[in-house]
This record gives sequence, structure tokens and C-alpha cells, in this order.
Amino acid sequence: MNINSNSYTYVFAIAMVIVVASLLSIAATSLKPFQEKNIELEKKSDILSSIGVIGEDPELLFDEYITEQLVIQNGLVVSSEVTAFDIDLEEAVKESNSTRKVPLFKAQKNGDTFYVIPMRGTGLWGPIWGYVSLKGDGNTILGASFDHEKETPGLGAEISTPIFEDQFPDKILFSSLRDGIEVRKGDASGYQQVDGISGGTITSVGVQTMFEDCLIPYKNFLLNLSIENDNPSDSTISVLYH
Repeated sequence: MNINSNSYTYVFAIAMVIVVASLLSIAATSLKPFQEKNIELEKKSDILSSIGVIGEDPELLFDEYITEQLVIQNGLVVSSEVTAFDIDLEEAVKESNSTRKVPLFKAQKNGDTFYVIPMRGTGLWGPIWGYVSLKGDGNTILGASFDHEKETPGLGAEISTPIFEDQFPDKILFSSLRDGIEVRKGDASGYQQVDGISGGTITSVGVQTMFEDCLIPYKNFLLNLSIENDNPSDSTISVLYH
């Protein structure tokens, strides 16, 4: 075949496309188990970090601290073909409140019981998500960690930094005033407000909306924990169950 002909160029280009596509397909298939494992370890690390556990082996630590994985629907623990860890929250939040099944992780640390709630919402440019850990009363926040897919660096992306996350410990989720956490423009006060990110208003509001939406399936379960503990976080919210 004449290597200077158009037909040779076309055949060579097609052959190269096939070879490169095959190599990429083989690489993707070979690397997929490693990618899935990395995603699993990152998820376990995020869950643990919300209760203040950080270490080099999240898999081992997860088994040590997470004592139970529950699937919640309409405030009740239900059976599920999918484990709590394997629930796809991106798909779950698309369902109605009555049919949505969501994961809840029960943890033990230094003799105390905590509950970790995964959350998912929408920021300015894409998905945002987080893990919020609660003390044994089911209402007081122990810690929170957030992340995003493509929020603006220095603005909305700041939700994943300590300057934002460190406001959440000791806040409460439920009161007679509201469910969730209100994100304010620099004048936060009280037990259910935090300051948003300056210049990242839409992402900050996305966090507030994420709380309001994602807490719905858990509410009755968590309020029952508060009643069982008979320990409202503050006297000013003692009417939250009525």
C-alpha cells in the first residue's frame, strides 16, 4: 500500500483509534476495582472524621468505631436489600420523602454513642455533600464535614474548610422554631444558626436547603432518641416535641 495515499492515512488513523480505545478500555477495566476501593475508603474516612476520628487505616477504624449501620425510612428502621453503606444518596434524594431510604451510622467512641447522617444537596455549580454527627440525644451536633464537586475556590468551596465546619459543633437540629440549620449573612447567633461564606451565598444557602431536605426521613427517629434520653439540649427548646 502506498504510504503517501489518502487511503493509507485513513486506514492508519482508524487503526490507531481502535488500538488507543482498546488500551483505554483495558486500563479503565483494570483500574476500576482500585477506584471503587479508594471511593469506599474516602467515604469511611469522611464518616469517621465527623466524629473526630482520623487515622491512616480508615477501614480498620471504621470497623472499630461504627457499631451499627441502619436504613431509615419515614423515621423508622427498615430492612433493605442494600446496606446502609451502599445506598446511593445521589439517587435516594431524588425520591419522595415517603419512599426515600437513607443510611444512618451508629458509632461508639470513649463510651459515648453518636449517630452520623450523610447529606447531599446542590451548590452553585454542582453537587455538595456532607456528614453530620450527632451526640446521643439525636439532636446536638458533634461535628460536621462538607465537600463539593466544583464550587468556586475561595468562595463556595470554603464550605469544606474549618472556618465553616467549625461553627457546627453544639448546634441543634430541631426546635420549636425550625428543623435544620439556618445559614446567615454574618449575623448568626443562637443554637441553630451559622455564618455563611462571604461571596458564596448560593452555596451557603445550598447547605441550609440540604439540611432541611435530608433531615426529613430521620426526624421522628432522632426525636425519639431525644425523648428516650430525656435530655433536651437547652431549656429554650423543651417544647420541640409538642
